[in-house]
Amino acid sequence: MRRNSLPLITTVLVLLFLYLPIGVLIIHSFNASRFGGNWEGFSFYWYTRLLSEREIWTALENTLVIGLAATLISTLIGTTAAFALHRYAGVLQRVHYTLIYTPLVVPEVLMGMSLLLLFVSAGVELGLFTIFLAHVTFCISYVAMVVLARLQDLDFSLVEAARDLGAGWWTATWRILLPLLAPGIVAGGLLAFTLSVDDFVISFFVAGPGSTTLPIRIYSMMKHGSPPLINALSTILIVVTFTVLLITQRLTEGKKR
Repeated sequence: MRRNSLPLITTVLVLLFLYLPIGVLIIHSFNASRFGGNWEGFSFYWYTRLLSEREIWTALENTLVIGLAATLISTLIGTTAAFALHRYAGVLQRVHYTLIYTPLVVPEVLMGMSLLLLFVSAGVELGLFTIFLAHVTFCISYVAMVVLARLQDLDFSLVEAARDLGAGWWTATWRILLPLLAPGIVAGGLLAFTLSVDDFVISFFVAGPGSTTLPIRIYSMMKHGSPPLINALSTILIVVTFTVLLITQRLTEGKKR
């Protein structure tokens, strides 16, 4: 029987479509050319110049601070919301589900404008705090949906068995429920952090003076024509991301062994 090569060819084409632009970006980050259109020699100039760009590192610091804070708060609230949606039923919970689900389907432009009008009407000064609140608003929904999916496959008889054996509610929650929910909570937290770090549209609406995040800074650099610096910065972010993924995979494999 002749082997069909179409799946292999399709897979290779899809992988090239996904990763070839990243490879081109990494190669041009070492290009000495100012505009990146023509190859003018191998150079680390853009990396050394990137180290002296204080505004970029300030924007990166703002992004990480907001991302970590928004991830922590949205994970706590989202997990609690998912538990409430799963364990309780009624009209109030249907309204609750609608409120949780709405940020997933509302366009980012509309959400950004709505939050901007809300902050202006409430007299809240635009800055890092408003970006943090905006990110928590949409990250809660993603965390709640991920944890809710985990809860739907959870066997609560294990928690009930622990209670029957004399464990208190806090002990059963800490020793049984949370470890079982941990994969969903971690996945929701990672998704929230990724969305927060990557967000541009909503952050652009609610950002104020001195509260520039990295996506907004990159957008500004693109408008003023600095593609080589963006290539170098993107390459560093790609290396850091893959390093974290490899370390996480190694730790996961170590725990399985």
